[in-house]
Amino acid sequence: MKQEERRKETIRLLIATVHTLLGTKSCDEIRMKDITRASGLSTGAVFHYVNSMEELFALVLNKHLEEVNDRFMERVDMETNNFQGPFQAITQGLAQLEDPEEMTNKMLMYLLGKSGQPPVAASLQAFYEYWVRLSRTWIETGQQHGVIPDTVRAGWAAELFVLISFGLRTRSMIPSGSHTFRAVDFSDFIQTMLAPEGKGD
Repeated sequence: MKQEERRKETIRLLIATVHTLLGTKSCDEIRMKDITRASGLSTGAVFHYVNSMEELFALVLNKHLEEVNDRFMERVDMETNNFQGPFQAITQGLAQLEDPEEMTNKMLMYLLGKSGQPPVAASLQAFYEYWVRLSRTWIETGQQHGVIPDTVRAGWAAELFVLISFGLRTRSMIPSGSHTFRAVDFSDFIQTMLAPEGKGD
């Protein structure tokens, strides 16, 4: 097996293992020995890719974004001049931002609680910047294909969307009553901002 294929396979296994363990344990309870036991990987194999649980959680968060990006790019290739297909590839998982049991929400909150540790802070910064960069790429790709107006400030809009996403994720962990701004409203807001006039409906 080639090295790159082995890397991808190992990362897939690590992410699947985290998914499984979070079904019965909290982020605070998972240890590296749990990862090696559940995955069947040696300690050396795990530490070849990550140095800590926090780094593994950050890897899972980044992989989640990569999957959204892959869906988006696939829809762009299939529907070159269509706004709705690529838009839905990005927004189809927005409801998860409000789910306190959703795995990536749990991991993000865990990492934010450890942000006083320099390696964790660096991972969070890299994750945030990656999310903004991908969001900007999605907007600029839409502009290049003529389905998002050139008047949209891609960098500004991208960071705004990421900030709102972070806010929804954080709010999901706060026990509270009804909310007037929900994920569906966020989806409508994105569509209103990005869709060419008359094509957002």
